[in-house]
Amino acid sequence: MTTSTVLIPDTDSIYVAGGWRAATGDERIDVRNPATEEVIADIPSATEADIDAACVAAAGALPAWAATPHAERAAVCTAIADGLEKRADELTALMTADLGMPLPLSRPIQVGLAINDFRGLAAAAVEHRFERAIGNSTVRSVPVGVVGAITPWNFPLHQIAAKVGGALAAGAPVVLKPAGATPLGAFVLAQIIDELDLPAGVFNLVTGAGSRIGEALVRHPLVDMISFTGSTGAGARVASLAGERVRPTALELGGKSPAVILDDLDDAAFEKTLRRVMSGSFVNSGQMCSALTRVVVPAHRLASAEEILSAAAATFPVGDPTAKGTRMGPMVTAGQRETVRGFIDRAVADGVRLVQGGSDTPDGLDRGYYVRPTVFSDPERRSEVSREEVFGPVLVLQTYIDVDHAVEVANDTRYGLAAGVWGADAAAADAVARRIRAGQVEVNGGQFNTSAPFGGFGDSGYGREFGPFGLEDFLTTQSIQH
Repeated sequence: MTTSTVLIPDTDSIYVAGGWRAATGDERIDVRNPATEEVIADIPSATEADIDAACVAAAGALPAWAATPHAERAAVCTAIADGLEKRADELTALMTADLGMPLPLSRPIQVGLAINDFRGLAAAAVEHRFERAIGNSTVRSVPVGVVGAITPWNFPLHQIAAKVGGALAAGAPVVLKPAGATPLGAFVLAQIIDELDLPAGVFNLVTGAGSRIGEALVRHPLVDMISFTGSTGAGARVASLAGERVRPTALELGGKSPAVILDDLDDAAFEKTLRRVMSGSFVNSGQMCSALTRVVVPAHRLASAEEILSAAAATFPVGDPTAKGTRMGPMVTAGQRETVRGFIDRAVADGVRLVQGGSDTPDGLDRGYYVRPTVFSDPERRSEVSREEVFGPVLVLQTYIDVDHAVEVANDTRYGLAAGVWGADAAAADAVARRIRAGQVEVNGGQFNTSAPFGGFGDSGYGREFGPFGLEDFLTTQSIQH
């Protein structure tokens, strides 16, 4: 597939107060296909005046949308999911062109998860008890107010769905500011919502640089809550700005997540598990906050783990995301590629043992933002590559002596977003999982559940997304005494 066969949505305008309108500024932002480096679209670089118009529209829509019966709001989320499903083929090709994820993965992950998000949040709204009696009080779950949603580039439509779906289902109008690097799915979503003829201002889409209009959104006096997904540094900035106005935030931030491999696995299961962990961590080219990038193995099996992961990384299918058999595409931008290469080069300069990969361009991939699948072994636990989120296809092998030590290594991080534990004894693996401080822990490859809460501890942020917990993030509580 070439870019010319991808249906690029109309990106001329922003969506404010129930209609498409020109941004007040003249600047545009190029959107590039990371596999070809060609410009495939450009989007408006909106201004603070555009953010103001969107926030005013959302605030105006709040009373009526909050009063809309929750079953009707749930029906809107279902209708959005139906609209996404009807355009799933188009969106799959678009996500691959926009982000670089291989086509067979874009369909279930980039598009399928977004559809599931809207359906799950619709179900949560139907099932939620919005009122209950406690003594002489009626306790109500009410919308938090106008929501500013700032979303990342790595799972663009999925993260938009989690925030927009949760806000709409809760009765909260939303102003969406998607990532500038991968904004195209947001325009398709806005087209779908426009066809539903919602009240003006319930949904608004404003595009532009996060450092300017993102901060304008966070600071705006009519915004009652910010839901942000991105780096820990940017999240801290969002929390600080929102704190100046005493406004709540939900932050889903970085991670440096461990995969603990217990010593009761036989050799065949040990190899299978290591290959599975690597494959999962390299989904989306490692551009995943919950990737299990610290592989924690028994010290006496380190040499075996190095051999297994070296062979697996050396043969991992990297290349054109539209080509059959590709399992890993490019980094999203040239800047992200250079960031990942910088981590690799600094680790090598610091004397960390490079088992496989490196910062050189993969063979035959001189065009596109590609990085070699890379494995480092047994660095100091205080080293940068052991502690900082690389956000690329880079694994670090760490070792432990016994189970208590494995838990200590797993928890030796300022983050706490995700983790995994593998072992022959499922009960023992579960017991280890319960000792790890992370928002979600998979045991023996337990499947990701979009109805379960997703979020982290520590520098990974706070708040939870998806399903009932994702709805509750956009609700607050009112008590009426009789």
